[in-house]
Amino acid sequence: MTRYIVRRLAMAVMILWFISIIVFMLLRVGGGDPALLQQGINATPEKIAQVHREMGLDDPKPIQYLHWIKGMLTLDFGRSQLTQTNITTEFRERFPVSFQLMLMTMFWTIALGIPAGVVSAAKRNSPADYVVRLFAIIALSVPAFWIATLVLLVPAQQWGYGPPLNRQVSVLTDPWDNFRQFGPPSLVLALGPIASVMRLTRSSLLEVLRADYVRTARAKGLSSQTVILRHALKNSLIPVVTVLGLLMGGLLGGSVIVEAIFNLRGLGAYVYGAILQKDYNVAQTLVMYTAGVAVLLNLGVDLLYSLFDPRIRYA
Repeated sequence: MTRYIVRRLAMAVMILWFISIIVFMLLRVGGGDPALLQQGINATPEKIAQVHREMGLDDPKPIQYLHWIKGMLTLDFGRSQLTQTNITTEFRERFPVSFQLMLMTMFWTIALGIPAGVVSAAKRNSPADYVVRLFAIIALSVPAFWIATLVLLVPAQQWGYGPPLNRQVSVLTDPWDNFRQFGPPSLVLALGPIASVMRLTRSSLLEVLRADYVRTARAKGLSSQTVILRHALKNSLIPVVTVLGLLMGGLLGGSVIVEAIFNLRGLGAYVYGAILQKDYNVAQTLVMYTAGVAVLLNLGVDLLYSLFDPRIRYA
């Protein structure tokens, strides 16, 4: 197990190094001048040249890359090139928003997706199965931004109700207002993942239910509930855990559209604005953060496999 983890971590370092090079180069070949965006179109060439020197944009590209990597390794993320705000401070303010949104989205996904998939598989071709499958198709087909807009507009027009949009409410200060603020966007974000987990749980469980050891358990006189919950479900969750791990990595990077619609100051809107405005320091740092989270979560998911299937061993 230890050798496996060490090998995977070494591979993760190589992957992150490769991603860092790609991110660094793509931001600079995409066109646009951060100094011009900061100063405006009426800036003089002398002022633009001065800002280039202050931002270090006149340095050769390898030197810029080494300065950035040094800051990442020492956890000195520097300042935004446009607003001059400290990136670490901004990250600390926005991370709890994206983190709570991710936690609540994962809660809805697991609490609704897996049980519905189990019911659909256990009652195959029944009315309950058809309802679950129909919901999954609709949830995967309807865009999240459309649902989010309806969630805001319909209650506001019909009942005069709306979540708090112009302030961030802490769960420790006011749990109810916090739930009003994060409940709707997390549920909207979870609709697609719920549908995916439903379908994946159903198909995986149906395949496991055809296995020999399941037929043996039924032949011993065990009830269907015992066979499904104690024997079949655990092995069928391996692909579901993989999907949940990938989903968690994406959500920790923030959701641009939902955060914008519900006026949440999370990481998604932050990195999106940085990429559009060519704020190299912010964009590079947050993209590498997202990549690092995804790589570590993939390692964690691989290690979880042995808990669901004892036959899996790591050498």
